[in-house]
Amino acid sequence: MNWRDAEREYEDEVIGETNLARMFEDAAERYTNRPAQQYKGGIYDRSLTDDVVPAATPGEFRTLSYAEMRDIVRNLSAGFRELGVDAGDRIGIFSNTRMEWAQSDFALLSAGAAVTTVYTSSSPDQVAYLLDDPDADGVVVENADLLENVLAVEDELDLEFIVTIDEVDGYDDRDDVLTLGDVYDRGEDAFDLETYQVRIDGIDLDDLASLIYTSGTTGKPKGVQLTHWNFRSNVNGSRKRFGPRPDKDDDVPVLDEESVAMSYLPLAHVFERTAGHFALFAGGTCIAYAESPDTLQEDFSTVQPTTATSVPRVYEKIYDGIREEASGSSVSRRIFEWATDVGVAYQQAASPGPILKAKQALADKLVFSTVREALGGNIEILISGGGSLSPELCRLYHAMGLPIFEGYGLTETSPIVATNPPEGAKIGTIGPTLSNVEVKVDEAIADQDAFADDAGEVGELLVNGPNVTQGYWNKPGATEGAFTEDDDGTRWFRTGDIIHVRPDGYLEFRDRVKQIIVLSTGKNVAPGPLEDAFAASEVVEQAMVVGDGEKFIGALLVPNTNHVREWADAEGIDLPDDPQAMCDDDRVRDHIQEEVDRVNENFEKHETIKQFELVPQEFTEENDMLTPTMKKKRRVILERFEDRVDRIYEDA
Repeated sequence: MNWRDAEREYEDEVIGETNLARMFEDAAERYTNRPAQQYKGGIYDRSLTDDVVPAATPGEFRTLSYAEMRDIVRNLSAGFRELGVDAGDRIGIFSNTRMEWAQSDFALLSAGAAVTTVYTSSSPDQVAYLLDDPDADGVVVENADLLENVLAVEDELDLEFIVTIDEVDGYDDRDDVLTLGDVYDRGEDAFDLETYQVRIDGIDLDDLASLIYTSGTTGKPKGVQLTHWNFRSNVNGSRKRFGPRPDKDDDVPVLDEESVAMSYLPLAHVFERTAGHFALFAGGTCIAYAESPDTLQEDFSTVQPTTATSVPRVYEKIYDGIREEASGSSVSRRIFEWATDVGVAYQQAASPGPILKAKQALADKLVFSTVREALGGNIEILISGGGSLSPELCRLYHAMGLPIFEGYGLTETSPIVATNPPEGAKIGTIGPTLSNVEVKVDEAIADQDAFADDAGEVGELLVNGPNVTQGYWNKPGATEGAFTEDDDGTRWFRTGDIIHVRPDGYLEFRDRVKQIIVLSTGKNVAPGPLEDAFAASEVVEQAMVVGDGEKFIGALLVPNTNHVREWADAEGIDLPDDPQAMCDDDRVRDHIQEEVDRVNENFEKHETIKQFELVPQEFTEENDMLTPTMKKKRRVILERFEDRVDRIYEDA
């Protein structure tokens, strides 16, 4: 039996048709004394007291068992019910990813509520929209700062309560502002096990579990309605792929109760919510919560996780840090570059000979083992989603013994549609679909001449399955436009993504339909592969391709400032201190041109970058050029650097 058939037929105690609250209760029963959560000390002024969540030593991680986590969830659930939370209520969570986010999520779900999520980077106006649009009855906020963001717009909302995860001062005169500790205390007094069990068993699979708002690269975010069954079916599909199936060889990594995960992506986003939360807790994994994205190396080293989920931009940043740390001198840089070349050659070889094996062993001893130790030394599975991952970067990670398994999905699909299997990963693809998900392509959407060399089918991906949303909150028009229907009534979600479905069943991401660049010559160019080609570059930090309606492809490039200045020092070049002046320096442009030429070698003539402009400002979430899930806000970037784009085409 091949792995696809084995996956389709696999069943175990984790896979089931239960709501999310019952799913967690069953997991806590199975894994009672196993570790469920790890939390770092010295970061937060937690309102859950030491007798509930014992204080961890600053800088170190402490563990809660599944039984301890279950007690917290149960008492919080009863406490929220005492606050008036009832079936069908929408309650917001406005917090960074941390232990209490997960506990509050399961508590609210088991109270019958639907959780609506708010990114911590949201402005007060965005907070007002994300709580008003779903008519939220209450909100759980992380700390005093986020509480103030809510209070600044409370006149626009109809909130019955605000709960803070951390202790806050100065609100004793308000009955509607409580701490999570207060909610726990109320619940502890009121909790009744029989009532609780009856309540969670009364939650229907079709009940709304969450409203997750699209990140809003264009227009106002839309609230995606996701039911318990949407999420649960996606947990089932991912368990069949990554779980401990008996057909897997001993050297194939799995996600199970022995796994330890590091969580740091926003739980407000559907990717971490399913892949780094629901699916892992269902299977008994222990989840450790990083202090912040800035402390990942320190936290990885302390926790020594076996798995983590992340987005391409974070993997790029981690690789940049690895390369910079490993390349402290010119000798070290040459060794690192030699090692990565050897690793890639070894990874690509169908049958490496004795010489290549010896080189790989030396590269591993000199470089790769140190890199793995820096990330805790135990990594088995890294999952990438939320955007397109550069094949070159993915190959480099595999070469270092840090395998990244790239997948694909959308908020509207809960989110996982496809992902590479550990026993059959193919770099450059987003894997085959999960066993309970169907796809097909609408070839009419894509310029077939542009993809004539691709065996298989290319077009807009359409998805059908139990993980697919029923639609957008209070937006019937947008819902109708997001689906198409077969003659037999089968409903397909239009992803808006150009996908290549290969003859072997693996999918390859091409680009967003709306982001395909149409040159004035009529040629179509997908910007994603060009931009991804710079992902592992030590010269260019970020790239955004432009050229819609123009004669040729151009690009806005963010140089790696540290590299450029190190290069200039080594060459005896005195560069100006001003960042923009450095970008305009002809010597810097000539140096960057060499990197652009290298990238262009792998593309057709009409796809190559003919002109570029250097910009000194990195695209980040803080300056509103990236979404919270680190996708480029192309419209914002084009507006911000309109003069630079004009310069690219002024002589055309």
